[in-house]
Amino acid sequence: MTYLLPAIQDAPPATERTAWLIASGDLRESANIAGWPTQIEMETKIAAVFAEEGWNVQRAHPVDPVTGHGFISSQRMGMDVFRDIPRDTPLIVAEAVWQYSHHILAGLRTQRGPILTVANFSGAWPGLVGLLNLNACLTKMGVPFSTTWSVDFDDDWFRSAIREWIDTGHITHDDSHVRALPNLPSTPEVELGQALAEQLKREKAIIGVFDEGCMGMYNAIIDDELLNPTGIYKERLSQSALYAEMLTVDAEEAEAVIAWLVDRGMSFRFGDDPTTELTRAQVVSQARMYIAALRIADDFGLAAVGIQYQQGLKDLVPASDLAEGLLNSTNRPPVMSRDGTRELVPGRPLPHFNEADEGVAVDALVTDRVWRAMGLLPDNTLHDIRWGEDFGGEFVWTYEISGSVPGSHLGGWQYAEGWRQSPVFFPAGGSTVNGVSKPGDVVLSRVFVEGGALHVDLFRGTVIDLPARESDRRKEATNPEWPIAHVVLHGVTRNQFMARHRANHVQLVYAPDAELADKALIAKAAMFERIGVRVHLVGDVAAGGARPIDTEARVPSPSAVHSVPQV
Repeated sequence: MTYLLPAIQDAPPATERTAWLIASGDLRESANIAGWPTQIEMETKIAAVFAEEGWNVQRAHPVDPVTGHGFISSQRMGMDVFRDIPRDTPLIVAEAVWQYSHHILAGLRTQRGPILTVANFSGAWPGLVGLLNLNACLTKMGVPFSTTWSVDFDDDWFRSAIREWIDTGHITHDDSHVRALPNLPSTPEVELGQALAEQLKREKAIIGVFDEGCMGMYNAIIDDELLNPTGIYKERLSQSALYAEMLTVDAEEAEAVIAWLVDRGMSFRFGDDPTTELTRAQVVSQARMYIAALRIADDFGLAAVGIQYQQGLKDLVPASDLAEGLLNSTNRPPVMSRDGTRELVPGRPLPHFNEADEGVAVDALVTDRVWRAMGLLPDNTLHDIRWGEDFGGEFVWTYEISGSVPGSHLGGWQYAEGWRQSPVFFPAGGSTVNGVSKPGDVVLSRVFVEGGALHVDLFRGTVIDLPARESDRRKEATNPEWPIAHVVLHGVTRNQFMARHRANHVQLVYAPDAELADKALIAKAAMFERIGVRVHLVGDVAAGGARPIDTEARVPSPSAVHSVPQV
């Protein structure tokens, strides 16, 4: 019998002194078209640096004459592009914009040549945010890669990194700021963290995920086999269920949410054109989502909730941002059960993990429990690692979540403004929770997957005040409709952070002062360690960032307020 065998086309052989280049893009064509000029400019500069080293850069996919851009814009397209790339060739992934990593992960998983990820260090387009996400995805997959970045691609540091990659196939970065958690002594903070961990493992908790895999973030999905041993389980929910629940929320209830915010000083920049301006109807829809999320959480007994939104719901309703900022706030509008007999989750946040990032979910849940047990305000949120520059002799990061922070992070709802989300990314509009984060001591962290295990990086920082002119300049250089935090990291340089960080997101929570921030960090580390997460201390985690914490020598304050659970 004769069978019809498929004709399998071999990829072309690698060419000497040639690196191939690909560019993953957004799933939203409006974003790809808007960001394409920035991508062209960056690729031209990268090719020039390689040419000076005697190397040619060959683009693996042309500009599409129909769309007018040259981004890989779907997973299928990525697979097709990789069919024609030599398997053993050095490969550059160049990113000047946000990109959906899953467009190219199939090809990168089987690529045999050295891989280099490159981004522009700029606030105008989130290329470095896309870079960090891609790096985290490759880390989770266990695919070796090198990475580098530059403001203008003309600095000696960048050129030296390219030369090292050409010569050796990898780039060495300084990781001296990272160390494993030492053996923890018996202190009230350690006792608290360990007791909270035992409670979580015994009683268990559920995180509700409204559709996994937002924005192609493979790194943001934690498999059950890794998650469940911590005591955390998933309730996999559909965004269609959230939408259906929104339709049952009475307009009067939604208006009451808006009235509550206005009474506390929040303002909204309302207009008349829903295609480009914020309208009251959009905010009413967002208030319905806030109420619906709490009622569904009550149905399933959820300890945290994550709304994907940016695919699917974005074509139906306004952005989820206002709902997210409210959920992460202790001080928020009351929401009653459907029958009106009970207030849902009174007096505390229901932690929300933006973009359904499950690394954020684990972190937010742990942070919430530690901070509440210590009598601290537990309001915490993720931020994008958006950008940063030197100011006043130190590097100040611009952290900028794509929509909302808890009102307390701004100093109160009276400092929050509702701006319309950009039509480029959010066609149905919706209000952000916009403002500048208040100064203060913060604990920062990231849960990630590497080597088939859960890890967490813990570090300290300070949110600082910048002059109004500088703060406004940074907002205008990025997305002025989004809330911003001016962050100085303790004992971590810009390049150390970029080389190490395993995500495009970082979790941020305030403490009243440096001493309590240090204590809370240790309690958090103890809880993570006891639930089976590998803990890494990053940078200086003592008061003021002056020295690494000495866990053997610290004497806890007898006045510290802890509530140790009985287990």
